[in-house]
Amino acid sequence: MTGQRSDARRNYAHILAVAEAEVAAQGAQASVERIARVAGVGSATVRRHFPTRKALLEAVFKQRVQALCERAQTLRDEHDSRAALVEWLRELLAYSLAARGLADVLSYEPLQDEATQDSCAGVIGAAGASLLRRAVDDQAVRADVTIDDLLTLIVGIALATENYTDPAAHAERAFRLAVAGLGATGS
Repeated sequence: MTGQRSDARRNYAHILAVAEAEVAAQGAQASVERIARVAGVGSATVRRHFPTRKALLEAVFKQRVQALCERAQTLRDEHDSRAALVEWLRELLAYSLAARGLADVLSYEPLQDEATQDSCAGVIGAAGASLLRRAVDDQAVRADVTIDDLLTLIVGIALATENYTDPAAHAERAFRLAVAGLGATGS
């Protein structure tokens, strides 16, 4: 946003606020045309700021994703590395259910393929990878588990349960079943 005219910065901020509300209501499939209409700009203006749906969703979730990354940093020093990893994954799942569309953003590409370092998937992956590494080093999690595996698990649970009457309860049950398989000894 640096170097842009003040009206362009205001447009960006207003479009982003409208997009956040629309994504919260409609999920990742929120209409770009509706966002433009509600924001009082043309769809070309929205696309100038956010050339792809992914870019729009990344911008919508950036602050909240940063909070999850800070939480991972805090949990990294916990005594029980497995419990810290599981707690962070549970928080990521809860946020993925609450912030409709985040699971879609995380599911675009595996981390090693196209995720840039500042993309939601890249940032979340890096934060979770440090927790996972510590848990693997402590032999509290199987050595063959990758951060891509864990993000796929969270995204899958979030997407599979988001349309249930009580998605959180169904997601928690699926999460508990999946976490049971993370242990170094199958625990």
